[in-house]
Parts: sequence; C-alpha cells; structure tokens
Amino acid sequence: MARYTGPVCKLCRREGDKLFLKGERCMTPKCALERRAYPPGQHGRGTRFRRRGHASDYSRQLREKQKARRLYGVLERQFRRYYREAARRKGPTGANLLTLLESRLDNVVYRLGFADSRAQARQLVGHKHFWLNGKPTNIPSRLVKPGDLITVRQHSRRKKYFKERAQIMEERGVPAWLSLDLRDMSGRVLNLPSHEDIDFPINEHLIVEYYSR
Repeated sequence: MARYTGPVCKLCRREGDKLFLKGERCMTPKCALERRAYPPGQHGRGTRFRRRGHASDYSRQLREKQKARRLYGVLERQFRRYYREAARRKGPTGANLLTLLESRLDNVVYRLGFADSRAQARQLVGHKHFWLNGKPTNIPSRLVKPGDLITVRQHSRRKKYFKERAQIMEERGVPAWLSLDLRDMSGRVLNLPSHEDIDFPINEHLIVEYYSR
C-alpha cells in the first residue's frame, strides 16, 4: 500500500493553499502556510505566488491536478486510474472524478468525523477499526456506494480515542450525502456525493484539460 511519507506541510506551501493534511493544526497559528506563505526550497520565497497571474495553462493544470491528488492522499498512478474510470463513466469526466475521490472509504471516515484528517482516517481503516456492511476491512481506497454502512468495530469502541472522538463529533456536522448515528458509532452513505457537496474548491476542468493533452 504505497503512500506519501514526507513532510505534508510542504505540500500545502507548494500549492499555496491549505489542504488540511494535519487536521486541527491547520486551523491554528502553527500552520506552516500561516508562517511561511511561499513555496518550499531556496527559490520559493516570493517566486511563484508573485507570478501566479503569469502562469502558463500547463502550469495551472498541473497545479490543480497536484492539489487534488495531495488533498485526497493519492499517488500519481492511482490518480490516473481514477481519471480513466471517470472518463469511462457516463456524465462529465471532472464531476465523475471528484465523486470517485470522495467515495473512498478513508475520505468517508474523515467526512463522518471519525478522524481529523484523511491521513489519520487512512491509518484507522488500515488498522481494521471499521466494518463495512458488517465485515471488517482494511482497504482505505475501497469505494463506497449508496446504502453502505460504516461502523466502528465493537472492540475499538472501548478505546480511549473513540470515546473522546464521540464527544468531539457531537459538535460537528456531516455532509448531506452521509448520515451519522453516534449511539451506534456508525455512518451510512445516503447517496453519491456531487460537486456541490465538496467543501474544498477544486477546478476539475483544469484536471481534465491536463490529462487530455
């Protein structure tokens, strides 16, 4: 199971946008983008952000693709497979791509509030803390569908993390395409997410243009 293991704050600085890769830390003054709002590296300070208006079409397409890929924690080969599947399905390719990314199990666990970040959700799924439709799973990239039930494993509910998490989740909402039952520590997929359900601005048209070159 390949994954990025480098410093994630540099990814936010490189894209010039908060990708919320460290959960709650990204909402505090400790956020690297708040302290150093320029790309990493010796040529980063004042270089790209100052010239953003003069970026080429290819540069804007690449950056949008990289931003989406890093937001969901997907490596290039897997992201390309998602694009091919999105192009194969009926409807707009860009919208299909975002639906596929949002339908990943680790993203659903994050959206339900069981984790502060997608990386943390990926780890929780990998450690088999969740059941999908009554069966244990440790595949973060598994795609969910309407009607699927995600439940915290009975043994895991007794752990300190999930006891404290339940208190935090009471104050947070979930997207309209999901439902949450805190009493059973479970969530259900009501329908597939649409572009309006995504709370992070992604220009999927630039991604389609990048792969259509």
